[in-house]
Amino acid sequence: MSHLNTQPESKPKIPEQIWVLVVAAFIIALGYGLIAPMLPQFVVTFDVSLAAASAVVSVFAGARLLFAPMSGRLIDKLGSRRVYLTGLLTVAITTGLVALAQEYWQIVLLRGIAGIGSTMFTVSAMGLIVKMAPVKIRGRCSSVYASAFLFGNIIGPVVGAGLSALGMRWPFAIYGASVGLAALVVWWRMPKTNAALKKTDAAIQQPLGFAEAIKDSAYRSALVGAFANGWSNFGIRVATLPLFASAYFSNGAAVAGFSMAAFAAGNALCLQFAGDFSDRVGRKPLIVAGLIINGIFTAALGFGQETWLLIVISALAGAGAGLLNPSQQAVLADVIDSRPGGKVLANFQMAQDFGAIIGPVLIGMIAAEVGFQAGFVLSGLISIIAAVVWLFGRETLPTATIKPAAKAPKADKTGEAE
Repeated sequence: MSHLNTQPESKPKIPEQIWVLVVAAFIIALGYGLIAPMLPQFVVTFDVSLAAASAVVSVFAGARLLFAPMSGRLIDKLGSRRVYLTGLLTVAITTGLVALAQEYWQIVLLRGIAGIGSTMFTVSAMGLIVKMAPVKIRGRCSSVYASAFLFGNIIGPVVGAGLSALGMRWPFAIYGASVGLAALVVWWRMPKTNAALKKTDAAIQQPLGFAEAIKDSAYRSALVGAFANGWSNFGIRVATLPLFASAYFSNGAAVAGFSMAAFAAGNALCLQFAGDFSDRVGRKPLIVAGLIINGIFTAALGFGQETWLLIVISALAGAGAGLLNPSQQAVLADVIDSRPGGKVLANFQMAQDFGAIIGPVLIGMIAAEVGFQAGFVLSGLISIIAAVVWLFGRETLPTATIKPAAKAPKADKTGEAE
């Protein structure tokens, strides 16, 4: 056995370019948290029904889902940086113009275009992290990026409450300006090319297509995990939990708010160590554990009919999501590696958005017929099924699985072995 590289290697630092993305993510999430609670209330002032007000939210999500395949193709052709900046500017302009809207249809149109911009910068941001994150800290980089979004979403509503005295239009203008500032920072600090990541082998630079990626059990498992995550943590938690709280508690709005804050707290706590743990131990243990924990406590939400119990259950469900997300993002980076993979990233995002869109609709129908408890149990079961699927997916951590096809030097193999 070779004794090369037996000295413990120092852990690489997070590149400055990723910190730029982290700052931009915080600004974006801060602004979204600023306008999200206010948007339906603002739309109602145009004398439309509650269903029409909800449609403004749905058109944003629908546009994200429908445009995701196109965003993947654009990334492979134009590069992640260009698509990211274009998406940011699109969201900045359209959200800022909502402040000037005079008719309901104008808001619907602007939010639909904003949805297109949103999926452009979301998918391309994943692509940039895949390219720029050092192999040994992919989980940590994903965790830091996710934390930025989380803290922005937590602080945003608080800032929004402070700005409420300005009226309902100003927050949209402020958000538009802040996202424009984020785009300027990224344009200034993010390099146009990353020569260090270029490979001499031209074959490595061929885009990784969906047909090739779907043959990988890790990618197939990630798609199922993304669907379950979107269903429970982006759909049910946001749309169904507040309805459950209003049905079972006299102060439903406050209880829902505390529960969502508890979910965020549990998520934030686990994000602080999940990324590093994923880089040292492996992706699968964190993903499977996260899906199981999230599934169990999502299923239990319907039985949290005491305020304190619902808050505790929500925090534990959030902890499961915090274990899951950085590792699953790192899996995408491991699968794509150094190749362009816009379509692969876009389909992952589509799976998550699809779960977030259909989950609340189906669970709402189930809740109306047989009760919230059955709906939450089904949602938890979907996460458990995703965990079972992941048991058959391959471990992608480079130190644990080095593909023979890579033809890595022996020194690299022994140096990577734990």
